[in-house]
Amino acid sequence: MGVRKTGPVRSPKMTRKAVLASGVAASLAAAGCSKDESGSDDPTDPSTGQDEAIDEAKEYATDRLASMTIEEKVGQLFMVYVNGSSADTDDPDDVAANQDRFGVDNAAQLIEAHRPGGIIYFTWAGNVDDPEQTAKLSNGLQEAAGDGVPLFVAVDQEYGVVARIGEPATQFPGAMPLGATRDAEAASRAAEIAGAELRAMGLNLNFAPDADVNVNPANPVIGVRSFSSDPALTAELTAAQVTGYQTGGVAASAKHFPGHGDTDVDSHVGLPVITHSADEWAEIDAPPFKAAIEAGVDMIMSAHLQFPALDDSLKPATLSKPILTGLLRDELGFDGVVITDSLEMEGVRTEFGDERVPVMALLAGVDMLLMPPDFVLARDAVLAAVESGELTEDRVDASVRRLLELKYRRGIVTGPMTDAGAAPDVVGTDEHLAAADDISDRAITLLQNDGVLPLAADGASVLVTGWGENTTAVIADELNRLGAQAEVLLTGDEPGGDAIASAVSAAGGKDLVVVSTFSVAAGSPQIDLVDALLDSGVPVVAAAVGTPYDIAHLTGVNAYLATYSYTDGALRSLAEAVRGEITPQGRLPVDVPAGDGSGNVLFEFGSGSGW
Repeated sequence: MGVRKTGPVRSPKMTRKAVLASGVAASLAAAGCSKDESGSDDPTDPSTGQDEAIDEAKEYATDRLASMTIEEKVGQLFMVYVNGSSADTDDPDDVAANQDRFGVDNAAQLIEAHRPGGIIYFTWAGNVDDPEQTAKLSNGLQEAAGDGVPLFVAVDQEYGVVARIGEPATQFPGAMPLGATRDAEAASRAAEIAGAELRAMGLNLNFAPDADVNVNPANPVIGVRSFSSDPALTAELTAAQVTGYQTGGVAASAKHFPGHGDTDVDSHVGLPVITHSADEWAEIDAPPFKAAIEAGVDMIMSAHLQFPALDDSLKPATLSKPILTGLLRDELGFDGVVITDSLEMEGVRTEFGDERVPVMALLAGVDMLLMPPDFVLARDAVLAAVESGELTEDRVDASVRRLLELKYRRGIVTGPMTDAGAAPDVVGTDEHLAAADDISDRAITLLQNDGVLPLAADGASVLVTGWGENTTAVIADELNRLGAQAEVLLTGDEPGGDAIASAVSAAGGKDLVVVSTFSVAAGSPQIDLVDALLDSGVPVVAAAVGTPYDIAHLTGVNAYLATYSYTDGALRSLAEAVRGEITPQGRLPVDVPAGDGSGNVLFEFGSGSGW
């Protein structure tokens, strides 16, 4: 396995920091994020009068409902994805995929034929290339809606490990890094910037923030997507981001109700079970959702999991009337839109057929059905349920009314289009990038250091090894830019004996080794790599670029830093911390348990130090 020596690179980060001082708020205004300049004319703006806006939304929904056929109403209940970079794509691969899924060539034909309530974007579906293309696609979708109901144009853009839209869009480091900063204002500012960039590209709904309280270090699906293991901190930051996104111009959707933070099964591939009691739910899982509701969140997404203490029928929460109606609607008082998590996920498909799940979800209290595996089958099943009387048209109307009112309140009805030519001037500005860098800098958390950091000497030789091809390259490039002499040797997440031997050999004579780690568990070969490097006598810094729990298995390292993120910005901040350009300020937003299974806490919530 070869060693790559990286050369000096240019980084705009210091320039961005200077820009940050000039104020992000000014850049948002200059970028066109006010209601007049963005073209969204959001009726929820206080200047229009909240009561007046609510009345207008209700009037619009009543008038629109009166003119809709049952087929149009049922169409509004669905959000789907469509392949293609334009609404009228004729790309053969996209056409083939769309024909296979829907029996149409492209999004324009789908909208004309079935009138879905929304479209969700994915990079793998060819929807997202650059800001102007994305904005043109959004406009094309709304044009295809014509005189019908404008569409939700949505994305699952939590940032960090879940980011469907990459650069040049600003890449914030994610939720747990914000938890490490303890800064609700930064959380709100990040969401407002993100919302403004999304709206500039014609998107009007983001499936964020994640309101789950990650109390299970082994959680395979949430982890750093959560702000914290502390309900109060998670609630504070959830509310801040709800406000930020909606101020930025997009609807927010808190997820995954009633809480996905204590699972050991990924609901994409199985059906998790939450064993919390009802009292534990109220104490641990509920506060962030209550805070989101109090902040005026537009939408809440359901979870595909069993919660026996809340519904002893063991139906997944997405299909549970006691959870979605009894708890969310009646007890918590949420009257916004309830949307399912993706219906392609196995967690909701393990016991019920794809034709039954949509009907059961609507009966439970859901308003919108996300990504059914077979849209036509699901739509026809709902229509059949209405015809048979299992679902009344009044029940359908109640959900459609919520969707229509939200579309009106969020400015989607009055201003569905965006200025595609202006999108590149809004997305990824220096001010926005500076805000992301600032969060990454302040999230870096130092948990262990025997004096090897900071590495202050210019020209110090460093081996960067471990997990992630891009991760190790970015760390090394930034170290070189900062005056070190860094080389890269990628070993991956399961290094074998040869890779470990190569890393030990490459470490010989170096002043320092930086090992990036990711999801280290008992028995992981990443532990063998770190132990072998420590045995070589070269000081070893472990850098956890996912969850901070890795140190439970790496207690012997000379220093340990947590970034909670492998975005380029977070990795540059890591390198700056290694070189002493910044002082670690982050504090653990979770408890880190010992790795011996004793249940003891190795590092408590709030741990973290500087130089």
